[in-house]
Amino acid sequence: MIKKSLLGTAFFALLSSLLLSCDNSSNEPQSEYSDKIESVTLLKTTKSWDGTVYPAYPTTQPEISVLKIAVPPNKALDWHKHPVINAAYVEKGEIQIERKEDGKTQWVRKGQVLPEMVNTGHRGKTGDQGATLIVFYSGTPDIPLSEPVK
Repeated sequence: MIKKSLLGTAFFALLSSLLLSCDNSSNEPQSEYSDKIESVTLLKTTKSWDGTVYPAYPTTQPEISVLKIAVPPNKALDWHKHPVINAAYVEKGEIQIERKEDGKTQWVRKGQVLPEMVNTGHRGKTGDQGATLIVFYSGTPDIPLSEPVK
């Protein structure tokens, strides 16, 4: 009986020390960053998601635009095309990209990057989650970022 009691006490002491060492309820703010600088390439490509090679850049003044676009759940964007090279990072949710000419689709989810099409009609459609995108456009001051397609 004494051996069982000692074993139980030892087990309880070990369990208590493990629980105390795992306590994250401190009032100190928790950082999402380590003490090391990290760099991860999320996308590096010469082609859009459908495999089309990007055209050469215009030789005029460059302009970079970054947009944050929130698309509600179960919403289809209007058909459009981009006359400039761009890429979209999915910050939240997911979105399905559809090419107009043949209906080819691809889902892009949180944390993924989509190399967008240039001068090709397409649209995005969200599911039940909706999506928030950070879109980086590399264009010029005189070229629109997007144009409607009928």
